[in-house]
Amino acid sequence: MSEKVIADFVARFSLGSFDDPEPVRGRIVLSPKRLVLAMADDKQTVPLSAIFDVTVGHVPGEMEEFFQDTISVAYEDDGTKRVAVIEAGSEEVGRFKTILFKAILNGTRAKIKHPARIGGRVTDESFETAKLRIKPGVVRFGGSGGTTEVHLANVTYFQREEREVGSVVAIRHSHQGQTVTSEFGIETTRKLNLLGRYLRLEYSELAKSVEDVSASEEELEALVAIYSGAGSGDLAGMLGFDSSRVTMLLNDLHDKGLVDEGEKGLSLTAQGQLLVSDRIETVNT
Repeated sequence: MSEKVIADFVARFSLGSFDDPEPVRGRIVLSPKRLVLAMADDKQTVPLSAIFDVTVGHVPGEMEEFFQDTISVAYEDDGTKRVAVIEAGSEEVGRFKTILFKAILNGTRAKIKHPARIGGRVTDESFETAKLRIKPGVVRFGGSGGTTEVHLANVTYFQREEREVGSVVAIRHSHQGQTVTSEFGIETTRKLNLLGRYLRLEYSELAKSVEDVSASEEELEALVAIYSGAGSGDLAGMLGFDSSRVTMLLNDLHDKGLVDEGEKGLSLTAQGQLLVSDRIETVNT
């Protein structure tokens, strides 16, 4: 492979033959143009333009008994739909999933309307041309009007809809303390479907990570204040607590993985943002 390699690891995989689904061991090599699954005496090359779906954890029924942590890549090969199932450790699967989606989607031409709605009010914004970039937990659109970022931890709802520009994804999310809806379309239906898959996978992982996290009313108030820009020195006055109580509160939130204290000060983790999004959505409905 002459082009740049962006992922290269050894794993077990099956190339989607239901007649012989038992996996083999080989190398998984990814470039910006193609995915190569190399065995000892053969290889399968999959152009990224042929990939139409990517799933994590779901394995075709005929292969279930052979795999555990997996990523499945559905693609077309000479008019035939095939599925390559790759098994690796859960962290490796997670990293490869993000790299693969970035390779397929980054730089894609898009049209975005932001915000299309503020609460329930329709705005007069129009669709603008932009380019899509993704990173873990974030979808970013850059265009002449600036950059719009959607943090998936702030998302409360998304679905596919039809607009004058064609099929779009409408995402309702919290933005600067408000509930807004952004709409965006992608240059091809295949890539729009893949972006929808990426959103579902990333959002489900975030939601799962906070399923067992409980937060008191005081903790939720503190999270909302931090989301609104409050630093640790502001919380006592905003919440009506003394400084020692705020310190205990922040320690508890940190232990639960909901806040971070970095070089830029106090901030919410993705899990903390998801809890705040749920809170804002409840207040605004």
